[in-house]
Amino acid sequence: MSFIGAKLALFLGEHLLVILRDDKPDIPFPGHWDFPGGGREEAESPEACVLRETAEEVGLRLDPADLTYARRYSRPAGDSWFFAAHLPPERAQAIVFGDEGQGWDLMLPQTYLAHPRAVPNFCSRLQDYLGRTRLG
Repeated sequence: MSFIGAKLALFLGEHLLVILRDDKPDIPFPGHWDFPGGGREEAESPEACVLRETAEEVGLRLDPADLTYARRYSRPAGDSWFFAAHLPPERAQAIVFGDEGQGWDLMLPQTYLAHPRAVPNFCSRLQDYLGRTRLG
């Protein structure tokens, strides 16, 4: 299965874990609020990709069974995956921020969707998810 990367809408209680991207002109959406996840390495599965990236970026190790939603999106640059997981809010205490990005925060989904610095295509993917789950 070919794909370029995966992202995770990670709910800690009712809040989303978001990462403020680096403010570098050579990356897409510099200085925007992003979700954990990133590019595929070698032949890893979409699940393995998003779980590895989440552990690297915020120090949270999730089990594949924690992933409660998965959807593949086709894009001209290559297919990507969008996942969702729901963990207890106490898991935020275990966050250890990695070396990518400027910091992290917790936001209500509606706050993220309305934020002027939210990554636009992740807003639409989050809306797709919320529309299917009655969380929105």
